Amino acid sequence: MSLDLAQEAPTDGARLLRTLTAFRATGHSDMAFGGPVVDNGTALAITGLHSAQTRALQGLRVRSGYGLGGKALLMGRPVSVTNYYDARGITHQYDGPVRAEQLETVTALPIVVDRTPRMVVYVGHRAQVVLGDVWYDAFLPLVRRLEREIAVDDEVRRRVGALRGLGQLPTPSAPPEVQLTRADLRDISDELADLASLVEDEALRARLEQVRSRVEHGRSPVPAPAARRTSGVPTGLAAREIDVLAQVALGQSNREVATSLGLVESTVKSYLKNAMRKLHATNRVHAVRLAREAGVIE
Repeated sequence: MSLDLAQEAPTDGARLLRTLTAFRATGHSDMAFGGPVVDNGTALAITGLHSAQTRALQGLRVRSGYGLGGKALLMGRPVSVTNYYDARGITHQYDGPVRAEQLETVTALPIVVDRTPRMVVYVGHRAQVVLGDVWYDAFLPLVRRLEREIAVDDEVRRRVGALRGLGQLPTPSAPPEVQLTRADLRDISDELADLASLVEDEALRARLEQVRSRVEHGRSPVPAPAARRTSGVPTGLAAREIDVLAQVALGQSNREVATSLGLVESTVKSYLKNAMRKLHATNRVHAVRLAREAGVIE
């Protein structure tokens, strides 16, 4: 499914032409033209003309602060002149294209979204016309509607961009080097033990225990003295399970073991349960005896 937008932006193509038509009709003017703000807000591009006599204005770039449109862009509000060529409040770099259209009275209306000019629409008369407040006020609904259209287009493009991002696979790269401390690995192991104790599905519990075992091996614990491994009986006990059994062998309750090792009681129960299963012990006393026989605890 394509994520491309079905319509162009309000500053492009047919939508721009419809906008210019509406502005010309509202102002009872002879011509309308305009286009989007470009170059990071430093200029506007005239990309649309309505009722033009020539193509002199097509493609013209008006710099911010220069000419009538550049002044409107800089100030962020409408600017109008009754006699364009004799107007002293604007610069006159663009008199040639304006003269080619025989325009006399011209108004530039900036379209501002989130305090940022996004577009400028001009309306022009080929005669000198005195414009009043009522004339300006008539454009307000058109300006507000255009501002909303641009804001909606922005949001649609943002969401489409997010969807495109979700559909793209990341570029394969080498995995980052992760440095985990012994404390980090112990915390992860404890969390996995807690999760395993809550899972009723045997297969899933076994997978969690396998992952936890890998984490325990990643901790690289200090090897136990050789005397503790003389029996050679494989137990598969994780280091934390051995710690728990060693405390149980001292006669501690689960709560006391938790306090001694800095764990929660439910985690101690989980470790003890796993140790009993691996040792095939019927109870905690039996587990301690088998662990001693295997040489993993004193």
